[in-house]
Amino acid sequence: MKQISIKKNFLMNALLSLSNALFPLVTYFYVARILLTVGMGKVTFATSLVVWFSMFAQLGIPEYGVRAAAKARDSREELTRTAHELLLINLIMNAAVYLIFFLALATVPRLQGEKTLYLLMSVSILLTSLGMEWLYKGLEQYAYIALRSIACKLIALVMVFLLVKEEKDYVVYGVLSIFAASASNILNLVFARKYIGFRPVGKYNLLRHIKPVLIFFAMACATTVYTNLDVLMLGFLRSEADVGIYNASVRVKSLLVSVITSLGTVMLPRAAYYVHHGRMVDFQSMSRKALHFVFLAAAPCMVFFFLFAQPAIGLLSGPDFLPAVRPMRVLMPTLLLIGITNILGIEIMVPTDRERYVLYSVVAGAAIDLVLNAVLIPPYSATGAAVSTLIAEAAVLLIQLWFLRKEARTVFTGIAYGKILLSLLPAVVASFWLGKVPWGNFATLLLAAPLFFGAYGGTLLLLREPMATAAWGMTMKMMKKWIRK
Repeated sequence: MKQISIKKNFLMNALLSLSNALFPLVTYFYVARILLTVGMGKVTFATSLVVWFSMFAQLGIPEYGVRAAAKARDSREELTRTAHELLLINLIMNAAVYLIFFLALATVPRLQGEKTLYLLMSVSILLTSLGMEWLYKGLEQYAYIALRSIACKLIALVMVFLLVKEEKDYVVYGVLSIFAASASNILNLVFARKYIGFRPVGKYNLLRHIKPVLIFFAMACATTVYTNLDVLMLGFLRSEADVGIYNASVRVKSLLVSVITSLGTVMLPRAAYYVHHGRMVDFQSMSRKALHFVFLAAAPCMVFFFLFAQPAIGLLSGPDFLPAVRPMRVLMPTLLLIGITNILGIEIMVPTDRERYVLYSVVAGAAIDLVLNAVLIPPYSATGAAVSTLIAEAAVLLIQLWFLRKEARTVFTGIAYGKILLSLLPAVVASFWLGKVPWGNFATLLLAAPLFFGAYGGTLLLLREPMATAAWGMTMKMMKKWIRK
């Protein structure tokens, strides 16, 4: 199969990640003012609940499947066999999970009040399995994934503005959020025949996938703990209003993380392909460039939204959510931490069949997050949850660095740390004063963003930072071609 440009795939996956984060962000700007903290808390709690059941239904296949598909991509028969085996495992797990889900709705007192919401949103569990998005990622079809996903989100966006009008419409909003995230999976199943056959090919061996799938599943469990447990624990230990406030604090962070980790996601299938064919020089070069990008992109985003957390929260969520400013600032360093661990774990350890080390790191992070949440959420609410997440992410990074201590020196070379730090100083000076001027949230961000990022990018170019200079040259080349046309 012809290899697609990594630059093109990165742009398409970044576009997909932006759409995944922008849809809830744009709708949140509108919906939060209608549903308020309680309504938003109900939908956020339901989403978190469904995520937990979906995690068990998927059994680590979304991550493992990318690597498996990438290794089998040169043979349609082997790719078909692999896809059939993983889909069958998925469907078996779906049946078991739905049985437990229905029992939980019938017996757990905390879940009695919003059964309709939980049932409707649980449809995403089945759609995610049938969609086999791991197949398209393994084949590096990021343009297709991005375009069909964005189309569904645009439809859902229009429907949100048309149908969500009152505080009682939180169920409608929950259903539309699931439509935006999962409806495109139906198209995935239809178009899968382009790459695999639907007829049995024989010689199936489900057992060969069990061990790696279980490792990836354990990784997903641990990751879900320290990315979703804070919401559930806030809901149980505090209130739905606290969940709504915390959710406001992670909106911007989730958007930025999705873009920063886009490159690592795109590189996984290519990295697995390189390792499978013994092209280790290419593999190491990819890893260094990916880490370089993470530092270059995460550092300014982290500083900017720490400085301008208050206007960002005020603009996106309204004055009722201003208590989310402090937890948002606490969470900002996780942009860099998550960016680095995404590369170390997903692009370096997973392609080289060392996912067990990733498992160890996320299990430790989950355990730390669980303990700290229990201690910090009761007295400090959303800020306590944010502190727990920050410490957990730092622990994950330190553990992964320990396992990669022999390779760390190689993969972290070539990054212009000094130039990145120096470029942040004029960016802060150019924009910091805007936070002190009462111009309103929109005007503040509208002026601060170009000043901050313009000063940052301009200083990088003056210092001749290699990746920034290359990106600027590529941009100018593309603009010249567009002008000529």
